[in-house]
Amino acid sequence: MRLAVDVMGGDQAPDAILSGCFLGLELLAPSDQLVLIGPGPLIKDVLFERGIKDPRIEVVHAEEVIGMEESPVDAVRGKKGSSIVRMAMLGSAKASAAEHCDVILSAGNTGACVAAATMHMRRLPGIHRPGIAVTIPTFHGPVVMCDVGGNPEPRSSHLWQYGIMAEAFARQVHKIANPRVAVINIGSEETKGTELIRHAADMLKATPGINYIGYVEGREVFNGGCDVVVTDGFIGNALLKMIEGMAKAIVEAIFRELISSNPAALLDLEPTFKVLAKKMDYHEYGGAPLLGVNGVCVIAHGSSEARTIRSAIRNAKLFHDSQFNQVIVERVAELDKVMGKQAAAV
Repeated sequence: MRLAVDVMGGDQAPDAILSGCFLGLELLAPSDQLVLIGPGPLIKDVLFERGIKDPRIEVVHAEEVIGMEESPVDAVRGKKGSSIVRMAMLGSAKASAAEHCDVILSAGNTGACVAAATMHMRRLPGIHRPGIAVTIPTFHGPVVMCDVGGNPEPRSSHLWQYGIMAEAFARQVHKIANPRVAVINIGSEETKGTELIRHAADMLKATPGINYIGYVEGREVFNGGCDVVVTDGFIGNALLKMIEGMAKAIVEAIFRELISSNPAALLDLEPTFKVLAKKMDYHEYGGAPLLGVNGVCVIAHGSSEARTIRSAIRNAKLFHDSQFNQVIVERVAELDKVMGKQAAAV
């Protein structure tokens, strides 16, 4: 596996990204390669300073950087020498055999990552719009939510395909035999929600071979009632960040309360708190795949630390080995024969 990493992506780049890459080397096989994309002299200086001479590391020079505040499409078109664009080009099928990378990874501007991957890696056959699928840890098992930021203004057919792709991802990566697929809504009644959501729900309900269970409210994501949650990128991104913030706040609130009221109990519960905090820490889950592109594109948090990037490298290898794209292509082709006209109409 060749893994390309955007060294300049993220709030703490390049230091945190490079440190995470070096930590992630231990997760890679001797035959794997780590392609670091960014200012060549800078990267080589860091390698020299830290005494890293791993033959699996390759440096690809990229002189431009796309900032977090820049317009994604304009930046991708205007900064063809940026680390994000160079990364996406290496993940493209048009890249030479010697340069082609099986997986690309960035913690940079999410919109730019999506745009660059879509433009250069292209979409999988039959896919309308790619979507980001994040795995949410719950006490009942993992829940895959798609989309969480790739497409904030989707059509019903896009949401339908998110359900199909996320269901395939849940099967291949999380080994869930028959994933229960739900659409997030403000109520469980069929009359609730926008026209967009109702159309998407009708399509999922009519889809053969999918275990569609209807609508779920936000509070039901953690009660074990579903394995896949379908939503648009705007709501999904807002919900994801709220979940992350709330999980951290709850753990900290309990910790502080015990310190002030019962310090002795805190010593007994410390191992449990550490396990709980690790389970709910997004840094442990690294990046999320952009489903629907022809390759594996992993998008990490802009606030990624070194350990986040290490986790993202672990996930990148897992995603690559799972071959979920092949399953998505086969499933979409199969369903297009049955629902193609209906899917293209909404």
